[in-house]
Amino acid sequence: MTDKIKSINLDDNQSIFFARELEYIKSRSYDIEYPMLKATQVIPVSTEAGPGAESITYQQFDKLGIAKIISNYADDLPRADVKGKEFTVPVRSVGSSYGYNVQEIRASQFAGKGLEQRRANAARRAVEQRINNIGFYGSEEDGLQGFFNNPNVTRVAVDENAGATSTKWADKTPDEILADMNNLVNGIVEITNGVEAPNTLLLPIEQYTYISSTPRSSTSDTTILQYFLTNNPFIQSVEWLNELKGAGLGAGALDAGEDMMIAYDKSPDKLTFEIPQPFEQFAPQEDGLEFKIATHARVSSVIIYYPLSLAFAEGI
Repeated sequence: MTDKIKSINLDDNQSIFFARELEYIKSRSYDIEYPMLKATQVIPVSTEAGPGAESITYQQFDKLGIAKIISNYADDLPRADVKGKEFTVPVRSVGSSYGYNVQEIRASQFAGKGLEQRRANAARRAVEQRINNIGFYGSEEDGLQGFFNNPNVTRVAVDENAGATSTKWADKTPDEILADMNNLVNGIVEITNGVEAPNTLLLPIEQYTYISSTPRSSTSDTTILQYFLTNNPFIQSVEWLNELKGAGLGAGALDAGEDMMIAYDKSPDKLTFEIPQPFEQFAPQEDGLEFKIATHARVSSVIIYYPLSLAFAEGI
């Protein structure tokens, strides 16, 4: 790094200052959290493929076979076997960069002030935002599958209210809202004969704030959300997710663009967001009178290993 800095006439003190500042900026940009980017919070992340992977292959297995009562000398034992399917998804690179020119470095060193941190933050934000979008929506042109548009997940429309005029929670009673939540969760358990049991429910912000602040009834000091968490035997956590607003693709008779909720088992055994290389920064590169710092990550699809472990309900 020092030789490159000297090549455009930074003196030793300026070179040392720049090197130390970049180390500080790098550590600070890694510390910054972006709570609004929630893909990596609500979807279990896997980095096990490693940064060198060009694709990720995974398998789905189904057990086949029956057993029967046999005689002592039976030679017609029924055969058990395993049937598997193999899937491959590509890995793509995501990149951004930021930089400082020679005069900015000299001026900062002369004034005893640090280099501007916001440029590094902006570069990281750009990379993380792209990863977040891929996590939820995928990238069709890059062959990447997201959380919301997986074709194998059960997608249903919620029931209309008692007046048969609306499916929206704003038009429903607390009992009808609770029925929507329980029907989605319990439906996963029923359709899989108890093999799958969701533990997490995701809601758009509007619906989440409504059920967390609306009483269960006019005579109750318990909210709809509190009542649901206390009485549903499966769900351990209800979380808000802004991206669920208008995320529906059109279930039943509903048009696309409806608000939706998701019930799922938040376990890496059921689904993972493949990020073989999390955000990283490289050494500065001299470009004329500027030093550019490249940032990079490697990302793939959201892999849902057991599609029946989650379900989407639209129209809330």
